[in-house]
Amino acid sequence: MKTKKSFIWLAFLILATIWILTRRNQQSDYNSITGLVFGTVYHITYQYEGDLKPEIEAELKRFDFSLSPFNDSSVISRVNHNEELVTDTFFQKCFNRSMEISRETKGAFDITIAPLANAWGFGFKKGTFPDSLMIDSLLQITGYEKVKLVDGKVVKDDSRIMLSCSAVAKGYSVDVVAHFLDRKGIKNYMVDIGGEVVVKGKNPKDGLWRIGINKPIDDSLSRQQDIQTIMELTDVGLATSGNYRNYYYKDGKKYAHTIDPRTGYPVQHSILSSTVIAKDCMTADALATAFMVMGLEEAEKFCKADPRIDAYFIYSGKDGEFKTYFTEGMKKYIKETK
Repeated sequence: MKTKKSFIWLAFLILATIWILTRRNQQSDYNSITGLVFGTVYHITYQYEGDLKPEIEAELKRFDFSLSPFNDSSVISRVNHNEELVTDTFFQKCFNRSMEISRETKGAFDITIAPLANAWGFGFKKGTFPDSLMIDSLLQITGYEKVKLVDGKVVKDDSRIMLSCSAVAKGYSVDVVAHFLDRKGIKNYMVDIGGEVVVKGKNPKDGLWRIGINKPIDDSLSRQQDIQTIMELTDVGLATSGNYRNYYYKDGKKYAHTIDPRTGYPVQHSILSSTVIAKDCMTADALATAFMVMGLEEAEKFCKADPRIDAYFIYSGKDGEFKTYFTEGMKKYIKETK
C-alpha cells in the first residue's frame, strides 16, 4: 500500500514538473526591432512570437500621414493650407489633448506656435531671423484660443494660423505603437521613439525597465550620451525635452528651439532638461515642453499642484554647474545617479 502511494506521489511530481516546463517553454521570447521614423531612431522590445516590424511601421506611416507638417499631403499640412476637410482620428485626439494641456498650462504649451517656430528657424518652413515688429505681428495669429475643432473640422479665427504638433506628436506616436501592442495581447514591452518612451510589464530579465536620462550637454549631433540618472519603471509614459540638441548661435548668442508661445521668443530659463512621467507619453511629451517654457519656479508650482505628474529637472546653477530638482513621486523611480 505504501509503495502504491509513493508511486502515485512520484507520478504527480513528474506530471507537475512537465506542466511547469511546458508552461515555461510556451512563454514567448522577447524580440527587439530598430528603425528610422520622423527623422529619429526607434527601439521597440516586446514579448511575442513573430516579427511585428512591418505592421508597426505601417501604423507609424498612417500616423505620419496625419500629423507630419513635413508631408505636404498630411492632414495637418492640409489644415495649414486651409483646405476644407474632416480630420482623422489621430489628428482629433492630438488636437483635443493639446487644447486641454494648453488650458492647464495657461498657454505655455500651444500647437499654434508654428508661425513663430518657422520664423526662428525651428519649424517646417525656413524663416528669416525675426525682429520685434515681426514677433508682434506673429503673436496676432498665435494662441490656442483662436482655433477649435467643430464636427471634425478645424475652425480658425484667422486663416494665417498654422499648427505644429512637434512638441507632442512624437510622444503620441509612442502611445499609438503601445496601443497596437496592447491589441495584440502583449503584456511586456518597451517602445522608445527618439527618447520618448512607454513601458509595460517586465523586461527580458523579469525586472522593471531601466531608462537613462542624459546629461544636458550641448551636442547638436547627438554624439554624447552621458547618463545623469537611471530610472526603473513600468506601466507609464516618459518624455524628455531639452535645449541642448536643437539650437544655433547668432552674433554670439545661443538660440534654442523651445519658444514661449506667450512672448514669441526662445526661452532663456535655467532649466536645461525636463523629464516627465505620466500615464501616457503624449501628456508627458507636452508637459516636458511646457515646463521648459515655464522655467523652474513656475514648473515646480505646477507639479506640486498636480500630484499625478512626476518631473525631473536638470538646471544650471549660479556657477554653471548641473543641479537637479525632482518631485516627491519621482523618488520611487530613481535607482542610480551618476
